[in-house]
Amino acid sequence: MTSLPYSDADSHLRALAGRAEGFGRFAIGGLNGPLYFVTTLADDGPGSLREGCRKKEPLWILFAVSGTINLSSYLNVSSYKTIDGRGRRIKLTGKGLRLKECEHIIICNLEFEGGRGHDVDGIQIKPNSKHIWIDRCSLRDYDDGLIDITRQSTDITISRCYFAQHDKTMLIGADPSHVGDRCIRVTIHHCFFDGTRQRHPRVRFGKVHLYNNYTRNWGIYAVCASVESQIYSQCNIYEAGQKKKTFEYYTEKAADKDEGRSGLIRSEGDLFLQGAQATLPPLGEDCMFHPSEYYQNWTLEAASDSLRAVLHICSGWQSLSLPAEECGSYGAS
Repeated sequence: MTSLPYSDADSHLRALAGRAEGFGRFAIGGLNGPLYFVTTLADDGPGSLREGCRKKEPLWILFAVSGTINLSSYLNVSSYKTIDGRGRRIKLTGKGLRLKECEHIIICNLEFEGGRGHDVDGIQIKPNSKHIWIDRCSLRDYDDGLIDITRQSTDITISRCYFAQHDKTMLIGADPSHVGDRCIRVTIHHCFFDGTRQRHPRVRFGKVHLYNNYTRNWGIYAVCASVESQIYSQCNIYEAGQKKKTFEYYTEKAADKDEGRSGLIRSEGDLFLQGAQATLPPLGEDCMFHPSEYYQNWTLEAASDSLRAVLHICSGWQSLSLPAEECGSYGAS
């Protein structure tokens, strides 16, 4: 029986706070702040999403409107914010969100499509950001990455998201000179990478736990381990198209080392379909973390046809009712 995590997280409005599985499990977003309602699709000004995100106090941001917000520049999100798209359909285009030197962010049930410009990501997390949960978002067609996590940003969970129509999907770890990225820890689970070309994810330095994801019809590789990275791939479904190589290893030299290294991938319970080929490094003296060293519980089931079917329909933006606020009726702030 297939059961997705967070089955009761829509029972009331703030039930998401602190509920992420994995490395982002401490993210509380705007739990301790008032509600802020986005009342306009304008890029800025009173009642805009940008105005809510720049406020310094904790906020639980909701939408009183549906539609497309065309961002003329990156939208910077300050600490202790929940951007909650449940109950509406909001698409962000033009640019993306930037999580810069912030903590305790939850982003839920939004669409990101059509970001244009050099170095424009759907969600850019850098530098020094932590305790972040991105859940049930749909992302496609940006000029750079869909989600990039770099420059000592850590303790992040990405769950139930849908990725499509894209090349460089998710980068974790900036480049070999940023040795501070050894602190990065990311969990990615119950996501659907649907025909995106590469980087599901590509990792430098960090520790990444992948479980119960579905990746199909990639264009170069599915997952890439580069300099010193450790990737624990658990009960995922890898379904090849024309390209069969599932795991790639790139050797790079960290700025403080004399010799280059690639990363490590350990595969446990993964399902390889349509000729997907998994090349694994030999198990030797190299260290590989285990998720249980950091958290005790996560919702895991065997990779199967039933899991694949559920991820087809339950990843990405969902048409959901807005959960009730446990303390009474809504009021715009």
